[in-house]
Amino acid sequence: MNYRRDIDGLRAIAVLPVVLFHFGLSAIPGGFTGVDIFFVISGYLISGSLLDDLERGQFSIGRFYWRRARRILPALAFVIVLASIAAWFILLPSDLHEFSLSVIAASTFWSNIYFWKTTNYFSIDAELRPLLHTWSLSVEEQYYIFAPILVYLIYRYASKRWLTILLPIAIGSFALAVMATSMAPTAGFYLLPTRIWELALGAMLMLRKPPALASRPAMELIGLAGFAMIAFGFVTISESDPFPGYNALFPCIGTTLLIYAGHDRAGEQGPATIATRVLQFAPLVWIGLISYSLYLVHWPINSFVHYVSLKALGVPTIIAMTVASFALATFSWKYVEQPFRRKRAYTAPLPIFAFSATAIVLLCAGGMAGALGNGFPQRFPDFSTERIQVGDWRNGICFNEGSNRVEDWNLAACTRTSGFATNVLLWGDSFAAHYVSGLEANAQKIQANVIQYTYAGCPPDLTYFSYARPACTDFNERALSIIREANIQAVVLSGRWTDYEVRGFGGLQKTIDRLRQMGVKVYVIGQSPEFIADVQKIAFFARRGDAANMSWPMAMDPDINKRVLPFVKGADFIDPLTYLCDAAGCSYADAGNKQFLYFDYGHFSSAGAALAISKYWPSFAAGTEIAKVK
Repeated sequence: MNYRRDIDGLRAIAVLPVVLFHFGLSAIPGGFTGVDIFFVISGYLISGSLLDDLERGQFSIGRFYWRRARRILPALAFVIVLASIAAWFILLPSDLHEFSLSVIAASTFWSNIYFWKTTNYFSIDAELRPLLHTWSLSVEEQYYIFAPILVYLIYRYASKRWLTILLPIAIGSFALAVMATSMAPTAGFYLLPTRIWELALGAMLMLRKPPALASRPAMELIGLAGFAMIAFGFVTISESDPFPGYNALFPCIGTTLLIYAGHDRAGEQGPATIATRVLQFAPLVWIGLISYSLYLVHWPINSFVHYVSLKALGVPTIIAMTVASFALATFSWKYVEQPFRRKRAYTAPLPIFAFSATAIVLLCAGGMAGALGNGFPQRFPDFSTERIQVGDWRNGICFNEGSNRVEDWNLAACTRTSGFATNVLLWGDSFAAHYVSGLEANAQKIQANVIQYTYAGCPPDLTYFSYARPACTDFNERALSIIREANIQAVVLSGRWTDYEVRGFGGLQKTIDRLRQMGVKVYVIGQSPEFIADVQKIAFFARRGDAANMSWPMAMDPDINKRVLPFVKGADFIDPLTYLCDAAGCSYADAGNKQFLYFDYGHFSSAGAALAISKYWPSFAAGTEIAKVK
């Protein structure tokens, strides 16, 4: 394959927004879509390499993986080793334990599956996982398992009918990605089946090259359209939008157009299009050359800096992180990547495979040691965790964590306060259930029989469906029967709304409308505070600064409840942030009795729940207007 400077420039267009997005630049909320650009480029180049081998009669699975190992493993191993050294000195025991597991996952190229099961890419604590970014490498490596075999089979036995085979695969994958945005968004983001179409898009462009247009203006428009689509994705898509799926078309189609615009016009070496000349700009090409190393190093730097500060980063820090990322990426590219790409004795197949196997075994051994050693707590002898009172709301019956049947719920066992005239249903996920431990202390204020009906990861939304929580739909539907049978006069809806925004809040409004049709008074409690880490970690690091300060900045968007508000028509809306936080932050502990108000990053402890209910829960005392069930 002939070297194309414009593709290195396109790599720069991909990696720069990713880095800036991760470092907190709000001007490009869709910077994470740069990864999708990489996927299309990879599909294009890998298919071209395979086709070249087939045309030359040099195709070999071993040869393919030899080249992939030389390209990917040296820099990846280098970064994992550096991150592991930093993790030893920085991460507290529980986090080093999790990091160690991620080392194993990243080294064996299944970290996308590991993080699918453990971390939402856009969650508030995602920045504290130094190897989270390796999910995309795992997607590509899993693609490489079958891609060379499929290309070979189509070339040899399907008369090179590339589109006949690849197009249905791409369409099926895209359809799955679209469905996953509403049914299983986390799986859709991380897993190969919903990403194959992006790699296949690049593969089809290479294997079934469309002829270059004879019209120069048309080729110019194609190139400019490619830039426009990518830019549109960068500035209009955000982490709250469904992704991938339809929104991923912008970076992927845009990349395809730019690659196509860089083809020789009508088979001639004519002047390049404007878009291609921009991509061939020397600084962009240089950034493209170091883009792999830059992608690898920038995230651990970002992660460790966030871990040490546990706060939003200032501009000077972001600038320092950017400079450090480019410096380390340049070092990695020159002294780690390049030596393994040159023709040397140590880059022959046997040494490369030996190096790869040894590196993977050693990295996995290190990860296993950290996991079995429980993060080596002796590194921080002054750090200890205390048992925080949380009550019994996580009992498996009133708060179903997925291991119990929906039918196991019991009205008598889940009636948390009793002896009053009004029956109130508390319905939602864990961010509804965490109020339960404060109900008894506030029973006389509430003046109602509060009944707990909660399910982990299941919002009080009658339209909600998730493959990860298949019983959630039945659970929510059953709430309507409980309301009728238990003579419920009021319903309190609460949830972790930050998790559900990507699907939209339209289902919440439909649920409220349904409840009002049943004659029920509805209250919606907005998002309560979430911190970037467990409050005991925050307290540990805070002691090194202002030990008397028990307040800490929120890690979530403080405007989340403003975006929920338009979808609660007909209900009384309560915003916890106005009661629990101020401009400086939110209290994570009671300065008077030194009790933690949360037991993790955002769920109330018993003390926190009692405080929250006393501040903003509704009262159902005699005289309060409650609509009767029809």
